[in-house]
Amino acid sequence: MNFEKLPIELYQQQLSDKKEKLQVLLEDFGTPDIELFESPVSHYRMRAEFRIWHEGNDIFHIMFDKKTKSRIKLDQYPVASKLINQIMPVMISYLKDNLILRFRLFQIDYLSTQSGKLLVSLLYHKPLTDEWAAAIEIMKRSLNRDGFDIEIVGRAHKQKMKFNHDYIDEVFVLDDKPLIYRQVENSFTQPNAVINQKMLQWARSVTLNSQGSLLELYCGNGNFSLALADNFRSVLATEIAKSSVQAAQYNIAVNQIKNVNIIRLSAEEFTQAINGERVFKRLSGIDLSDYKDCNTILVDPPRSGLDQKSLQMIQGYSKIIYISCNPNTLVDNLAYLTQSHYIKNIALFDQFPYTEHIETGVVLEVK
Repeated sequence: MNFEKLPIELYQQQLSDKKEKLQVLLEDFGTPDIELFESPVSHYRMRAEFRIWHEGNDIFHIMFDKKTKSRIKLDQYPVASKLINQIMPVMISYLKDNLILRFRLFQIDYLSTQSGKLLVSLLYHKPLTDEWAAAIEIMKRSLNRDGFDIEIVGRAHKQKMKFNHDYIDEVFVLDDKPLIYRQVENSFTQPNAVINQKMLQWARSVTLNSQGSLLELYCGNGNFSLALADNFRSVLATEIAKSSVQAAQYNIAVNQIKNVNIIRLSAEEFTQAINGERVFKRLSGIDLSDYKDCNTILVDPPRSGLDQKSLQMIQGYSKIIYISCNPNTLVDNLAYLTQSHYIKNIALFDQFPYTEHIETGVVLEVK
């Protein structure tokens, strides 16, 4: 792909091809019509990572061509948010004019929000010194004066320095209600904010007027849990990454949501806990019997899908909402789940335009 100019004219054809591929993969399950959620055709990625190439006293953002492995110099990256494109040349200008800042710098990671905030991570093959930190402080103040609401993090071997925070806060508006989501540096967040908001709105619509409680596995920073909280009596969500759990706890507090509990367990550990196979100290203060009226479960597993024990566990719920980033493992999991459930809704979320990646939402209800 020419990263300086996106082939916009190909977008609709690629999207149509994805929908057809998904229909073929799911045809044995007698699926309903696929609801299609389109992405913006440019400036849709809220995060981007670039290697840094050095030539004499100059430096560049680069990416590598997947086929030829050749370097592609990038002055702009229309896949990324407008905010990232605005900061890219400014960062290069500051960094290349300061030997302390550019020396042994090998990567820059950008995270942006729709609410105008930036978090920039600078990765080095050298120790981060007090002299380096002082230079970063000066650069940060200059960027603030230039109008950038920016946080900066430096990383090197066994080192991390932050100026001032290692997080930024995003705001999504769902049914006219704003929700704040803390996004932590080097932790997972949905890359396409427009599509993420559409996913959350879709999940709200398919759980409207739900009875009882919701269980969510792989909740991350509470992305779905917060959005769905007012559709259920209560929500119990699990996540294994400490930084994501901490962000989720903050999000619950700042949004003043009273009916969501987050526990730090993997899906496999929660299955053991709910089946009475193991007792976890991390469940202190949580009585799983309080969630006996839970008949809806939401899972957003990694590309590998769900393991067999987790599949058996979620099969016990009347309604299953399955968010998938890999249609092939989704098909494998559905082959098991459709023994007891039928597919009521299916949606394709174009999280990654101009790629073959397919994000799918499936609602299953017990037969």
